[in-house]
Amino acid sequence: MSLYENIFIARQDISGAQVDALADTFTQLVVDNGGEVKKREYWGLRNLAYRMRKNRKGHYVLFNIDAPAPAIAELERTMRINEDVIRYLTIRVDALEEGPSVIMQSRGSRDERRRGSGDRERFGEGREGVAERPPATERADQPVPEPVEE
Repeated sequence: MSLYENIFIARQDISGAQVDALADTFTQLVVDNGGEVKKREYWGLRNLAYRMRKNRKGHYVLFNIDAPAPAIAELERTMRINEDVIRYLTIRVDALEEGPSVIMQSRGSRDERRRGSGDRERFGEGREGVAERPPATERADQPVPEPVEE
């Protein structure tokens, strides 16, 4: 059997539960045709690069699949017929990724970032025992402008 990655985008106006049901349907279809879905990730409702079928957003779902070619052909045929699927893409890969995909990793790092007051924390303003931000003329990263003679 071959290894595949499949990503499909579902319409923005269906709920997350409906997307899960749709993904369950596709998973069962692969299993019925002799394959196995190794990993399934829901990436959430994301903006599209351009409008597709009057949608500006879509629910993204990733499958890592170990299945024969006829199972993938049937999966793509079913996705093509389903009106809730805007786009899909299936590629054959040499090896499946272990662990979370890059999209899920970047989502985790975004959640770990602190939401703060921005520049005030960066330059130490408002904290006790820390010097105030130097004036623009004393900053080392900006040269002091020379006076212009007229």
